[in-house]
Amino acid sequence: ALTVRFVTRRFIGDYDPTLEMIYRHVAAVDGDTVPLEILDTAGQEDSLQLEEKIKWGEGFAVVYSVTDRCSFDEVLRLCFLVRHLHGGARRAGERPPVVLVANKKDLQGDRMVATAEGEGLAKALELPFLEIS
Repeated sequence: ALTVRFVTRRFIGDYDPTLEMIYRHVAAVDGDTVPLEILDTAGQEDSLQLEEKIKWGEGFAVVYSVTDRCSFDEVLRLCFLVRHLHGGARRAGERPPVVLVANKKDLQGDRMVATAEGEGLAKALELPFLEIS
């Protein structure tokens, strides 16, 4: 059975999307205590910096904004980099988990990326897909 766990943080006033941050959290997963480090990138890194961050990761949430077509257009490149840089893990069970997340679904008036586009890309990449606010 698949169990989905969410780590959330409300960014009220102190969140700056141009700053890279590492958030630490301890979660209970299947009776074990698991320390998590979540890297929220600023999206302004060059290719070499991005590759180093991808090598550091053990699981990935590739997030785009439904109000920003350019962020959606980056998804394929990011997913390719994850698969390429973790390419030693040939079998699906050895690859790091990746989920595609569409953010800002509550901003329907500003939407530039349809839900069906995100679902279609996730299906083509064989990734789970979530659309969130």
